[in-house]
Amino acid sequence: MTSASEPAHVTATRENGAATPDSYQRAAIIGGGVIGISWAALFLAHGIDVVISDPRPDIEELVLAGLDEITPTLAELGLPTENLTDGLTFEADLATAVADVDIVQENGPERLELKQRIWQTIEQAAPTRALLASSTSGIPATAIAEAMRQPERLIVGHPFNPPHLVPLVEIVPGEKTSEGTIQQARAFYAALGKEPQVLRKEIPGFVANRLQSALFRECVHLVAQGVVTEQELDDIVTASIGLRWAVAGPFRTFHLGGGPGGLPHFIEHLGRAMESDMWPALGNPTFDDATVALLAGQAREAFGEGTVDELAAERDRAQIALMRALGGTPDSADTHRA
Repeated sequence: MTSASEPAHVTATRENGAATPDSYQRAAIIGGGVIGISWAALFLAHGIDVVISDPRPDIEELVLAGLDEITPTLAELGLPTENLTDGLTFEADLATAVADVDIVQENGPERLELKQRIWQTIEQAAPTRALLASSTSGIPATAIAEAMRQPERLIVGHPFNPPHLVPLVEIVPGEKTSEGTIQQARAFYAALGKEPQVLRKEIPGFVANRLQSALFRECVHLVAQGVVTEQELDDIVTASIGLRWAVAGPFRTFHLGGGPGGLPHFIEHLGRAMESDMWPALGNPTFDDATVALLAGQAREAFGEGTVDELAAERDRAQIALMRALGGTPDSADTHRA
């Protein structure tokens, strides 16, 4: 990454030598919702001009308000925030928005047919040099690219919310995504300070969301069964596996749990009992009316004193403190621009 005194653009090239730009100076953000605003904040803080394309009539007001909320977090991350919106523009017409950009980050609704139409338009209008990425949280690139003439150009760059803060970006190639596109995407997100992880095959929901969904299913089951309340369950997670997994993931944790014999010893002595006794006993709850009412009531009781914005700001401050303690983000005095 370049220092703050050097040109404010992201340098990233394909490893296979294909003809691509060696810098990213302009990005199109398609969709100005929560994810789009977060991406825009990160891009702008790294000196990339951003054009946001969204048909909502109030999109400018919505985005500017969102950026105001995000700006303190960017500063805590050590990113420059002065005149943050100088490079921000809006263009409702999709083809016009992507006509002269180096990257397109699409954040449209999770509807396959709509995404296919969006990407048909983008492919026709965007420069051939542009990196084409979708933030979809579960639709495979293979399906989205079915109507594209060059499906090898499209890749999933799925962030973990919020993109400006959480390091992970799941890079998920489609069946026809080229190796050059994969490497270009990896280099680009890494230059933004993210931690890109290329998935080896497509699977619905990718990895992080599948893990989150599996844990949340059991959370809902335990609360619905009256074993714990929502607040008690959250406290259990943050005081145990939340802390543990922040420094060592599940496999490393159980490898350590196996002692000198490592993971094989753990599986033999504890894992098989987990398989036979624990896995069949895990819950399979449904969001029926009674369960939804219970969860909503407990949420009001546990979190009702603060607004969502206040709770999110509190979460972000704690997240930054944890990342800084683990060496995952620079001190505010150590400012870098990509």
